[in-house]
Amino acid sequence: MIEEFINNYPSLRGFIFGFVHVFITVIGYYTGWSINRLLKVASRGYIAGIIGAAMAHIVADLLASIIDPSIRPMTLGIILGGTLPLLMIPVFEKYLVKSKDHIMVGDHEDIEKDLNKDHK
Repeated sequence: MIEEFINNYPSLRGFIFGFVHVFITVIGYYTGWSINRLLKVASRGYIAGIIGAAMAHIVADLLASIIDPSIRPMTLGIILGGTLPLLMIPVFEKYLVKSKDHIMVGDHEDIEKDLNKDHK
């Protein structure tokens, strides 16, 4: 039914992909499931954040592209295109210097305050 509706409006191609991709992110946020946390434990914190974020996007892209019939034929390209930047991380770690502002002063304190708040 949704597929027929989307086929009648070509500008909506990719709608299911976008919905599923962001929905997976929202579910991860509210359930506390985190590739970053898993990698942080496995790697003792070493570049876990960037690898975890990239892997989370690749997994979300994979699931979303399999579910969305208008994107399904592009699944392999999407996954390969999302994976390729991961191969550059060791090069970036070795040769690029992170900006001194990559984490703003106060970020960690703000996150800690938010985590300690009572949520209804």
